[in-house]
Parts: sequence; structure tokens; C-alpha cells
Amino acid sequence: FTPDAFEDVVMGNTNGAGEDCRNVARFASLRAGMPTALAGITVNRLCGSGLAATLDAARGVKVGEGDLFLAGGVESMSRAPLVLSKATSAFDRGQQIADSTLGARFTNPEYAKVYGNDTMPQTADNIAADLGISREDSDIFAAASQSKYEAARAAGFFKDEIIPIEVDQGRKKPAITVDADEHPRPSSDIETLGNLRALFDGGVVTAGNASGINDGAAALVIGNREVGEKFGIKPRVRIIAGAVAGVEPRVMGLGPVFAIRKALARANLTLADMDVIEINEAFATQVLGCLKMLEVDFTDSRVNPNGGAIAVGHPLGASGARIALTTMRQLERSGGRYAAISLCIGIGQGVAAIIERLD
Repeated sequence: FTPDAFEDVVMGNTNGAGEDCRNVARFASLRAGMPTALAGITVNRLCGSGLAATLDAARGVKVGEGDLFLAGGVESMSRAPLVLSKATSAFDRGQQIADSTLGARFTNPEYAKVYGNDTMPQTADNIAADLGISREDSDIFAAASQSKYEAARAAGFFKDEIIPIEVDQGRKKPAITVDADEHPRPSSDIETLGNLRALFDGGVVTAGNASGINDGAAALVIGNREVGEKFGIKPRVRIIAGAVAGVEPRVMGLGPVFAIRKALARANLTLADMDVIEINEAFATQVLGCLKMLEVDFTDSRVNPNGGAIAVGHPLGASGARIALTTMRQLERSGGRYAAISLCIGIGQGVAAIIERLD
């Protein structure tokens, strides 16, 4: 494709920080040398931003607002800002400071009165308590995520979806090339995970059965068949349907259940038709809760077949696009036809998409 063929850049991002915090989609487009005539918009649906951006681009194609879009997401959690509240009066000593790494900044007291103020790990523990998810099963699922990711990596599966990036180290140090995910811990077996302390008394969430704090980015080209034919590029998958859904914030991790159901209904398909089922691994308990409600066994080979965020990490705004890319390639590798892609979202939401591999 030529740069001038694109209509818009649509990127997901949750915690804008640093030099590119004002509409990172536009900043990234310009820094990449794209034409100034190419616009850019940043989408913030928290953890679902990357998939939401992809679906937004698909809608643009569907309604005829453009033939070709660049979609995806980006997150630098390591640079998420510390936020300091402003003084409300002279000599005010009541300022607050908040770390926005996980998205939350200041508490809204009126919201908290109605919905509480659970942290993300607490919402995962709420699901475990409500649905009877055990620590043992959570650790088994986490260990499987690590081992599946390592098997896929060793087979070279991820090579074709990772673009090496050269990073300047400064101070006369040689530059390093980042060409592999840094977060996976393939040595994390069930015994090792079982020795980790739960984050909260009586809870099941640990640092080992939850996703990591990561930096990452992913991009996808979304277009219609006609523009592909014009440039001699064959489409690889079709986005059949997308959906979002809201749930109680205290169990935000169950959002994928309702988003998947809506998306499947719109696609006139069922879970039995799916060859791949991807649910972002924000927390093992959260995925297990979703699978329990969807009546899918967590050992089902269709579920996150190459591991997930517990292994690779969860750079918030990027994960949805990353999962969509990996799922597309898994369909191509396995010869499957349909896949469901979903993510839970803080404050009680879910987003999902149903895709079909094209011959």
C-alpha cells in the first residue's frame, strides 16, 4: 500500500504519557513519515482500546468513510505518569499523588459510593469468590500460558509478527535490538507459582497468575477487498462482527462473556463454531470465570493456544490489536476458519470480535 491510500490512523492508548501524550496516533503517524494529510485519532476503552480501535476502523470501511485504515494500539506502562492534584486554595496541603500505571488516577467519591473502589486484582478475587475459582486452577492455567507461549516461541511462531526495534542506550553504550518479548517466564511451573503469596488475604491472585506491566505496540491494516485488489494484496481475515458490553465494575473481568455472546449472535454463529477462543489473560481467575460462564473447559485446546498476557504481558492499549494479529496467524497456521477475540475492561466492560480466515 502507498501512504496516501490510507484514510485515517486509529490507535488505542490508555495512559497517555511523555512527549506523545496528546493523540499518540497522530504523533506516531507523523514520526513514521506518513503524509500530513493523513489524520489520526486515539481511542481509549482502557484494556480493550486496541481491539476497539480495530473495530472502529472496520466500521469506517463498512460505512464508506474510507477504503483503508491503519489500526492498532500502543502503551508504555513504564512511563505512565505520576499525577499530582492541583491545590484548591492558598497553602493547600491536601494535594494527592497517584500512580496511573494501571489506569486509575483519583477516586471519584460519588462513583465509589455506588460501585466501590476495588483495584483490578481485587475485582479478579471477587470473581474467584463469586464463581468458586480456586488458587490451584489459577496457577495451573498460568503455568499453561507460560508453557504454551514458550512452545510457540521455540517453534518460531512469533517471528513473523514482531518487528525488531533498535534502542539507543546512550552514554556511548552500543544500541540493543529488541526482537522478542521480555516478559515470559517459561520456568514458571505450578510448584513455583504455588509458592507465591496472594496479593490479598484470602485471595487467589498473585504476581504469577496475573498479567505483567509492559510496554508494547501493535498495528493492523484494515481495508475492503477492492483496495486490496487495487494494490495486489489479498485480505487474510474478515471481521464478521464486533460487540461491547457492560458489567458490574466489581467483576469487570466477566465483560468478555457478554461481549462474546453479543458478537456471536450478530455473526449468527456459536462457540462450537469457533476454532480459536482468545480471552485476554488480565488475570487467570478472570479468564477461568469467563470460561465457566461460557461453559468451556479451561483445558480446551482452542483457548489461548499460544499462551496469553500472563506470559507475554498486557500493555493496556496495545493488547487488543496484538491478540487480533496473533489469532489471525493462528487460524492460518491451524487451518481453522472462525475465531472469537475478547478482552475485559476496567470499570466493568468487555469487547469482542468474531473473525473468519479467508482462503
